[in-house]
Amino acid sequence: MAEAHQAVAFQFTITPDGVDLQLSRQALGQICHSGLRSWKNRFSRMKNGVLRGVYPASPSSWLFVVIVILATLHAQSDPSMGLIAKIQDHLPLSLSLTLSANGQTMVSALVFSTLLWLSVISALRFCLKVLLSYHRWMFEQHGRISNITKVWVTLVRLFSSRKPLLYSYQTSLPHLPVPPIKDTLDRYLESIRPLRSPADFERVSRLAAEFESSLGNRLQRYLKLKALWATNYVSDWWEEYIYLRGRNPIMVNSNYYGMDYLYVTPTANQAARAGNTITALLLYRRKVNREELKPSRIPGTVIPLCAAQCERMFNTTRAPGEETDVLQHWEDSEYVAVYHKGRFYRLWVYLTGRLLSPREIQYQIQRILDDPSPPQPGEEKLGALTAGNRIPWARIRKQYFSSGVNKRSLDLIEKAAFFVTLDDEEEGMRGDDPAGNLDRYAKSLLHGKCYDRWFDKSFSVVIFKNGKTGLNAEHSWADAPTVAHLWEFTLATDAFHLGYDTNGNCKGEVDCSLPPPQRLTWNIPSEVQVQVSDSLAVARALADDVDCHVFPFQEFGKGRIKKLKISPDAFIQLALQLAYYRNRGGFCLTYEASMTRLFRDGRTETVRSCSNESCDFVLALENGKGREECCKLFRKAAEKHQNLYRLAMTGSGIDRHLFCLYVVSKYLGVDSPFLKEVLSEPWRLSTSQTPIQQLELFDLVNHPEFVSLGGGFGPVADDGYGVSYIIVGEDMINFHVSSKHSCKETDSHKFGFEISHALTDLMNLLSTGSSGPAPEKKQP
Repeated sequence: MAEAHQAVAFQFTITPDGVDLQLSRQALGQICHSGLRSWKNRFSRMKNGVLRGVYPASPSSWLFVVIVILATLHAQSDPSMGLIAKIQDHLPLSLSLTLSANGQTMVSALVFSTLLWLSVISALRFCLKVLLSYHRWMFEQHGRISNITKVWVTLVRLFSSRKPLLYSYQTSLPHLPVPPIKDTLDRYLESIRPLRSPADFERVSRLAAEFESSLGNRLQRYLKLKALWATNYVSDWWEEYIYLRGRNPIMVNSNYYGMDYLYVTPTANQAARAGNTITALLLYRRKVNREELKPSRIPGTVIPLCAAQCERMFNTTRAPGEETDVLQHWEDSEYVAVYHKGRFYRLWVYLTGRLLSPREIQYQIQRILDDPSPPQPGEEKLGALTAGNRIPWARIRKQYFSSGVNKRSLDLIEKAAFFVTLDDEEEGMRGDDPAGNLDRYAKSLLHGKCYDRWFDKSFSVVIFKNGKTGLNAEHSWADAPTVAHLWEFTLATDAFHLGYDTNGNCKGEVDCSLPPPQRLTWNIPSEVQVQVSDSLAVARALADDVDCHVFPFQEFGKGRIKKLKISPDAFIQLALQLAYYRNRGGFCLTYEASMTRLFRDGRTETVRSCSNESCDFVLALENGKGREECCKLFRKAAEKHQNLYRLAMTGSGIDRHLFCLYVVSKYLGVDSPFLKEVLSEPWRLSTSQTPIQQLELFDLVNHPEFVSLGGGFGPVADDGYGVSYIIVGEDMINFHVSSKHSCKETDSHKFGFEISHALTDLMNLLSTGSSGPAPEKKQP
């Protein structure tokens, strides 16, 4: 076994003749190659650090500057205007004594050239930062681009002409600005007007005015002070207070999931699918480490997005604490942690410095699947500790997993590149009830059996018995678009690059002499087993309460929506407002996740999709107003939504600013009735779009069957809905709806039906030539 080879790398025996030292060549070779690989990675990071540090220039430009300066000096001209002579006067005495006059001039010229080169780089980076701070282009109408924006686009292309690395733009991205407090309060009041009675709105308006005139400006000054020295005034507090300080289970409440293809399963061989999936993920990690991935950009533009979230994608774990959790990240890991039928394994994915082939990983996975050994006492449901409340897990971890065999095994899980579950169930759209199977598929990825996932890992990959796959991601380290980018690459690499042979096995040869995967060992006392049972009970109650519904909407997609000259996202969001009104008989505070990755270390901002304009449209449609009036109100609402989205993306959102003001007030020990009320408002409709970011990886024209299902998340409010959607190709939109069975007013299937009907009604309303009432609804 692998650990046995490591253990006998150095082995000695004391005999009457002295010490008999024995060395394992295989283990020493493994250690040597591991060290070489580590040094190669360090060298690669150093090289990339240099390339990234001089961007948008190149290291070779230094040589160009030196040659120009020396050539100018040779022509009896001084481009430095006397600076080279001054540098020569201040050279160390040792150099002055050992070098000739020409040598001293040469050294001084090199110093001046280097300083000039660094100054030019700094100027270029500053110019690029200024260019990337321009956001007016986002508010211009399509097809009516101003001359200023045209010049700006040309300059950005010019400064970005050199091929960038993944993190090349990081230091050139602007910092997130702190909006004027008056603008934020005005936008907040506007957003709640359709949700409050006139009297209640007046009450909140008075609270806002009192806050602005007194405590608000004081808090704003502290926030501006933080924005001066922090790369992002929101992100660190958002990560800590929204995610890491949460004491409730992260399963369902925080973690989210991603699914496999809808129609296609590349192979039904579980071990083979695991082999290709693990290989694809490790190839992605290699690209991240080498910064070979192209920086993400706003679709259709040259504008880069922050890539900081990629840094903690692999080798990362959320460690529980009694007051706050801690994100732990390690530089590299040469193995993955695997769970199968109650047993934990360490699976080495590198041998003598090389990545195992997919066929070799399949061979190792099959060994795990064929292993007949039973779980150790207390081992099978140990993962339930990560699914329950955080405080009991933190205490148990500190008391029983901080030393000895339990610490060694826990470290192996937490330091693994990622976590893999070999599930013994079959999932996907199959059998006589494909729709119901998709719902079960979603629940399996969201929470599984509540003990067969390690919810603390940055992400856990699930390989089902029939070859279907998916993942569960922890939320604190990154947002869904970053994980979606990883998952797109994985699915595409698995199906189109690595592939399978005619028997459904991974391609390539296998070295049958590979050491078998290592079983992790545990010593689980009865006290821990009791806590495991308690955590599992909490997790199961939460999991059983979740109502998931996944459905593909195939009547039309973004193709027909764009022909109406309407943003697909605005169209869907207005359909969600209409569906919610029909489902609940009113409107609610609606959360749509937008990103702020135009700024350094940016994460998300809230788009408050329920606006005065959207409510006016819904009421007009439901009250039977004329088609022309409804169309006019719809377009007005769609444009309002797009403007709210643009404001959120460009740093002028509402909720992150108010959240940070609230954090400052807590640090200062002062209470604000206004902020307390704002932060306690429930989001009964929480929505998010999963973007397809790497269209070049999927040829949906020639391979329409390779349609992504996207992913989803649990409901944010106990009496609300969580809705995730992915716009696939031109003719499909996949929806993931979640709610809780314990709330009698919510039903994910009924709401899914309302969404489908609302989408159809909007298309009938807006399509040319449509007339008459909407088709009669048939309840599911």
